[in-house]
Amino acid sequence: MTITDWPLEERPREKLIARGAAALSNAELLAIFLRTGMKGKSAVDLARSLLTEYHGLHALLGADCDRFCRSPGLGAAKYAQLQAALEMSRRYLREELEQGDALTNPAQTRRYLEARLRGYPHEVFACLFLDNRHKIIEYEELFRGTIDGASVHPREVVKRALTHNAAALIMAHNHPSGVAEPSRSDEQITRQLKSALELVGIRVIDHIIVGAGHSSSLAEMGLL
Repeated sequence: MTITDWPLEERPREKLIARGAAALSNAELLAIFLRTGMKGKSAVDLARSLLTEYHGLHALLGADCDRFCRSPGLGAAKYAQLQAALEMSRRYLREELEQGDALTNPAQTRRYLEARLRGYPHEVFACLFLDNRHKIIEYEELFRGTIDGASVHPREVVKRALTHNAAALIMAHNHPSGVAEPSRSDEQITRQLKSALELVGIRVIDHIIVGAGHSSSLAEMGLL
């Protein structure tokens, strides 16, 4: 049975229009993106198979082009569409964040950083540079490393902050392991960066660690 044979209220697209996207399961949302299934499988069946193969949305959305295209029913065109959709979501979050400031919108700030950093197979260290009213100046990824860590150089962070004429910044990096708890080295580099930036009058507001399903704030944990 194809999806067109289903009752209208059970079809993913019609269900989304009637009840909103939040009412749909991951498989139903993915089916709308896929649009078509394959021989013997509806789009929803294919979506369920892919979610099982990748153990969820996180790995599927983070797969590189070669890995993505090896899955039945997928290809380069679908990969390009997915990456375009992901980038639009990041830009939407940035525009949403730019309407306020990073201190009055901590949840939005975290969502934006999670969207930017989640899914990398290696560690990436980034900074959100802010002006004296805590408006966003720029987001910049400064260092990339292996799955075990990134080499972060305080002098380079200070240099980029001065280049952007930033008054404050929020640091962030991801943990490819998926665990968002800060390590001792995370705490150490945070202290080093804070000390270096204080010398030139730049405040460190927070250091966000992005994991697989959530993120941690060193400021909230009293470690900043």
